[in-house]
Amino acid sequence: MSLDSVRLSQPAKDRLSWLKRTTGIPNWNVLCRWALVMSLKDPSTPLVKDIVTDSTVEMSWKTFAGQYGDIYLALLKQRCIADGDEPTDENVAKTLTIHLHRGIGHLGGQKEFQSLEGLVGAANPT
Repeated sequence: MSLDSVRLSQPAKDRLSWLKRTTGIPNWNVLCRWALVMSLKDPSTPLVKDIVTDSTVEMSWKTFAGQYGDIYLALLKQRCIADGDEPTDENVAKTLTIHLHRGIGHLGGQKEFQSLEGLVGAANPT
């Protein structure tokens, strides 16, 4: 497992396909960034640890993270340490997978995140 590529499970792909339609956000990587940050913000430990990344959605780390790759990597390493894991390449990749999928679940499961306005409102609470 490495950070060379980011791959989704089929249920995550299905949920993101629905979110693409409802939010009008056309790119997988943008929604995946929202999902990752949303999950990392939650201090609880994700319940699901083993995720089968069996969909056809796969993107490089560079596509996923864009120009903020160093920031996302630092956030993932920080989360590994906070969870008591060494920030090895394998642990960082596993943390990415489980938090990305938990975040996708959060995005698809909460009504306020099912529109572009809801996503922006969640990022800028008043």
